[in-house]
Amino acid sequence: MKKDFYEILGITKSADAAEIKKAYRKKAIEFHPDKNPGDKEAEEKFKLAAEAYEVLSDPQKKAKYDQYGHQAFDGAGGFGGGHGGMNMDDIFSQFGDIFGSAFGGGGGFSGFGGGGGGQRRVKGSNLRIKVKLTLEEVANGVEKKVKVKRKIQASGVSYKTCSTCNGQGQVMRVTNTILGRMQSASTCPTCGGSGQILDKKPNNADAQGMILEDETVSIKIPAGVVDGMQLKVANKGNDAPGNNSIPGDLIVAIEEIEHETLKREGENLHLDLYISFAEAVLGVSKDIDAINGKVRIKLEEGIQSGKILRLKGKGIPSVNGYGNGDLLVHVNVWTPKTLSKEQKQFFEKSLTDENFIPHPEKSDKSFFEKVKDMFS
Repeated sequence: MKKDFYEILGITKSADAAEIKKAYRKKAIEFHPDKNPGDKEAEEKFKLAAEAYEVLSDPQKKAKYDQYGHQAFDGAGGFGGGHGGMNMDDIFSQFGDIFGSAFGGGGGFSGFGGGGGGQRRVKGSNLRIKVKLTLEEVANGVEKKVKVKRKIQASGVSYKTCSTCNGQGQVMRVTNTILGRMQSASTCPTCGGSGQILDKKPNNADAQGMILEDETVSIKIPAGVVDGMQLKVANKGNDAPGNNSIPGDLIVAIEEIEHETLKREGENLHLDLYISFAEAVLGVSKDIDAINGKVRIKLEEGIQSGKILRLKGKGIPSVNGYGNGDLLVHVNVWTPKTLSKEQKQFFEKSLTDENFIPHPEKSDKSFFEKVKDMFS
C-alpha cells in the first residue's frame, strides 16, 4: 500500500505552498544522495519525497489527490502515481533549484547537477492531448492507442560542450551592491541550461537538431476516472536537445461523452424510467439500460410516480478501488394527453371511485424528502 504523501513530508492537509516546499526541502536534504552515498533506503525516501512534492506543490494535482488519493494518478506511470518511472535526473531537472546552496548551488549529484561539476540534464517539453471516453469505457477501464506528433532528435545529430558555460549549464555573475560584491548563477543563455550546443545536424532537422515524428502511444486508463482528470505517460513528450537530455511527458486529459439515457453523479448513475398508467396500476417487469447491458426489474402493483429504485453495485467503480456506486431508477408515470371517448368515460366514472382517490401513507415520502435522501 502506497504511503500517504502528507505523511511522507511530515505535514497536514492544511499546509500551504510555503510549508509544503519547506518540508520537501528538509526531507530532500536529509536523504540527498551526496549525504547518504550508497544508501538505497535513503535514495528511496528521497524519491518518495520528490514524488509527494511533485503532486502537493501543484494546486490542481493536490485537489485531485485530496479527493481520490493515489488512484487519481495511477494507470499512466511516472510521477504522481508511483515512482517506478522516476529517476534522479527527473528530480533534479524539475526541483534542483529547491536545494539552493546546500549542495554546491545546483542541487545535483554524481555529475547530473551543477554541484557535481558535470552537465545538467534538460527535460523536454510536455505534450497535452484530450481523450474522449464513453460511459462504458469509464466504467470498465480501457486501453487507448493514440497517435502523437513528437519532437525527437534527428538521426545523425551531434552536440558539443557549450563554450559559454563550459558545460555547466549556468553562468556566474558578480555585481557590486551597497552590501558588497554579490555572486549569482543563472541559466546559460547560449545552451539554455543543457551545457551543450549543436555541432552537426542533418538538413531535415531544425536549429536544435530536432524533427517531428508521429508515434502511436498506448494509454492504460483505469476504471472510474472523471471528466477533467489528467493522467501522465512518462517520457512520451518532446525530446530536448543534447546528449544528456530526457524527454518530457504526455499529459492526457479525460473528457467524458454524455450517455444517451444514463446520467452520472459521482459513482452513482441515474435513469428516468417512464411507464404507462396501466403498467403502474397492474405492475410489470421491465428491461432497463444499465452500464453493461440490460437489467430486468420488477415494478410492484400500484407503484407511484416519483418512486426511486436503487440497484446496488450497478453504478461506476470507484477510482480508489472502494467498490461500485449504485444505479438509481426514477419511476415516472406517464399521463396520456389524448383519450378515446370510451377511455374518457372510464376515467370520468373513476373520479369518485374510492380506489382512485389519493390516500398517501406515512411511508410515501414527499418529493423534498426523496431529494434529501438522494443527496444524504
